[in-house]
Amino acid sequence: MDAMNREFMDHLGDAQAAPDAALVQTWQALVNHASVHFGTEDAWMHQEGFATAQQHTLEHRVVLNLLREGLCQAQAGDCAPARQMAAELGAWFSRHTQSLDAALALHMRRVNASRTAPA
Repeated sequence: MDAMNREFMDHLGDAQAAPDAALVQTWQALVNHASVHFGTEDAWMHQEGFATAQQHTLEHRVVLNLLREGLCQAQAGDCAPARQMAAELGAWFSRHTQSLDAALALHMRRVNASRTAPA
């Protein structure tokens, strides 16, 4: 999960630094990564019976839909919405990883520890 989170921030940094001519390409890479990243976490939550999976998954879905909307607008020549999202996304992601992802990681460690503990 930590590696995926670092990759997300790398893609976000690329999009934030991209000139308008490269924004669609870097934003598409961010959307692609987020789709796989969030899908992986959602699958983990489902497999492990994570108690707050519904809230966590909903947050993923909302953010991914916003990212896709930003991509559509950038593809149509309006980079301002994606730029605004890029400016705000880092703070959201920090809160998300420190709360929801941290709780998921703790849950997964506990579940895996109980599976490998001697009977």
